[in-house]
Amino acid sequence: MEKREIRRRIRNLRTMLSAEDRLSAAEAVFARLEAEAAFLMADKVLMYHSLPDELGTREFLDRWHSRKSFFLPRVNGVDLEILPYDKSRLELGAFHIEEPTGCEITPEEEIELIVVPAVAYDSAGNRLGRGKGFYDRLLRRTKAVTVGVAYDFQLVEEIPVEDHDVPVDIVITPSKVCRRKKKKS
Repeated sequence: MEKREIRRRIRNLRTMLSAEDRLSAAEAVFARLEAEAAFLMADKVLMYHSLPDELGTREFLDRWHSRKSFFLPRVNGVDLEILPYDKSRLELGAFHIEEPTGCEITPEEEIELIVVPAVAYDSAGNRLGRGKGFYDRLLRRTKAVTVGVAYDFQLVEEIPVEDHDVPVDIVITPSKVCRRKKKKS
């Protein structure tokens, strides 16, 4: 299936979710994330501030912000900058996403875990984003453990991969955890 068709199919499925479905899926996914050693061991975590059609991150951020150092991305041209999360210092930014304000940009090498949104994933960790490549560029530059979070229907059989696409290490849905097999050198 082509990327365009996967995006269309997933968008249609997301519109059919009830508020209860969205909440229970987010609770299940983030409970699985909380049990992951990579999350438990990480002090500096890059999250995303969810759009209405994505798994909600606000409750998770509220629950953990006093125990972890959370960061959010901010669009700057074609790249993402990483800034500290402060609930009181967010404003609507690029693509109508709430982004952090300020100038305390954190180098990506300081981040230990990145929670990545996407339109779809496959069990090999390949991800299909919204098509702008922001996360691919960021993931290419980081050594952090990367975790994709998604609804069950966002886990598809296969994502078409191009040279610039960067997979995540772990994909978590409400019903499963998929770990990417590392290639042996």
